[in-house]
This record gives sequence, structure tokens and C-alpha cells, in this order.
Amino acid sequence: MRENAVEFLFLYLSIQNLFWTPENFLLSKKLHEFVKKYIPILNKLPQNHKFNLDDKIIKHLYEFLEILIQVSLASLLIAGCTCTMINPIEVKQTKNEMVVLLHGLARTPCSMVKLATYLSRQSGFKIVNLDYPSRTQSIQQLTEYIRKRIAQASPQTADKVHFVAHSLGGILVRAYLKTNPLKNLGQVIMLSPPNQGSELVDIFKNNGLFQLIMGTAGQQLGTQPTSVPNQLGAVTFKLGIIMGNVSFNPLSSYLIPGDDDGKVSVERAKISGMTDFLVLPHSHSFIMNSHEVMRQTRYFLEHGRFDKY
Repeated sequence: MRENAVEFLFLYLSIQNLFWTPENFLLSKKLHEFVKKYIPILNKLPQNHKFNLDDKIIKHLYEFLEILIQVSLASLLIAGCTCTMINPIEVKQTKNEMVVLLHGLARTPCSMVKLATYLSRQSGFKIVNLDYPSRTQSIQQLTEYIRKRIAQASPQTADKVHFVAHSLGGILVRAYLKTNPLKNLGQVIMLSPPNQGSELVDIFKNNGLFQLIMGTAGQQLGTQPTSVPNQLGAVTFKLGIIMGNVSFNPLSSYLIPGDDDGKVSVERAKISGMTDFLVLPHSHSFIMNSHEVMRQTRYFLEHGRFDKY
């Protein structure tokens, strides 16, 4: 029962972190206070402690979680209806260079609009902000899906084709470039990528709610040697990785060894063959909206390295 309580709390926090609304933010403040109060108590109990439904802790946990999960799932449905995507970015193109943006798991191109606008206005890149059904297809299927979408953008007409990808998007870029090498490939930037998988997937991949929210692709992001990220091997292109080390999810950070961004450990973002690696104080879900992350992304696209002063 203790493990179930902790598991449900983690799942709520993960959903809240993915599908942010003002209401969820207010609820998360209350939840963090709740976690701080009860989780230390849960962790001090012996593993063989016998809970029953009359236990005060368990009653409070499940009463609170029932409301929170309902609100979170409602937010998931609303998230797909309230975001107005700005694509393509209507800014004069001053370079014959294309930047392909790929959002993360359970997100949409809307999550990359701020970054897309910045890169277009500041550097004059042609922006291709791709959408893909991250929750309903496997990584293999998604790789083929984005291959067709990229082909529609006529990448062969650009002097250079760059990629900027968040989270799962980074794994898709690796899979795509492994079977679709581009002669005019420029720079690749990954934001918070699970390049060696995530321990959270190892722990929760068989949970029904996790499967519902994260889909098939989410279950393929484990840390085992047979997981998709670990089967793709070293990169052979110029790659810069920006990783966060701030988490708003105390439970997931408790389960991830070392520094992390709430979803992925800093160490597991690294990959053999990478060109540069930068850690900034941001969380997984919203790292792409940071002005410093956007500035460093632009700098790497133009110079092939990060600006480390």
C-alpha cells in the first residue's frame, strides 16, 4: 500500500507537470505541502507495515488524489483544445537554412512556438515546427511519421538543415538520422533528452495510468540495454545538449539517482559522440521557454558550440 500511495502521487505530479493550468499550479502547491507532511511518515514505516483503509494517512492520500487525478485528466483533454499553433512563423526569412523543431512526449508544437518565434526573428531561419502523435504510436512508427513530414518541407532545397528537439523529440532525431542521413545536415540541439532512458519508465511502465498518459513511445524510454534510446548507439553528427537540473516533482527526483530535471537524470541525457553539453537551472517540461536556453540554442546553431563565457 505504501508503494501504491507513492506511485499515485508521482503519477499526479507527472501529469500536472506536463499539462499545466493555473488551477493545476494552485493545486500543486497544496500537494507539495501534503507530500512534505506525509511522505516522510510513509518512508519511515517498515516495508511490511500493514495498512488498512481506516488508516488516517491512507484516507487522506486517496481522498486528495482522487480529486487531483480527475482535474489532471480533465486538463489533458482541455490542453489539446486551447492551444493556438502559430506555424509557420510569419517572419521574413534571411537565411537559406531550415530548423526542424520536434516537441516532447504528450506535448504539441505549441510548446515550441516561443522558441520557434525567437529563432526566426533573431536569426532568420526557416522554421518547420512539426507535430506528431507522440501518445498513440511507437518510436519506430513516429520515426517514419516525421520522415514523411520532413520530406514535405523539401529539406534538400536548404543550404543547411538543423534540428532542435525536446525530450522524446531528441530520440526521434537520433532514430531518423540513423536511417536518413542528410548531406546538408547542420547542427542538432537536444533539450532534456532521455538519451540513456529514464528510471521513471523502468518503475512505472507497467502502470495502467502511466500507459494511458505516456502511450507506447513512453514505455520504450527505459534504461535497459534493450531500450530504444540505448539501441540507437553513439551519434555521428554535431550535437549540443542542454539539460536542466531543477525539479518541481519531489517524488520523481527521489527516484532518480543524482541531479535531474524531474524526468531525466543529468547523466542519462549524455550520449557518446556529443559535441557539447550544458546544464542550466530549469525543469524538464518548460526548459524550451527559458530565454537563456533559447539564446544558447541560437548560439550553437550559428557557432557549433555553446557560449560558456
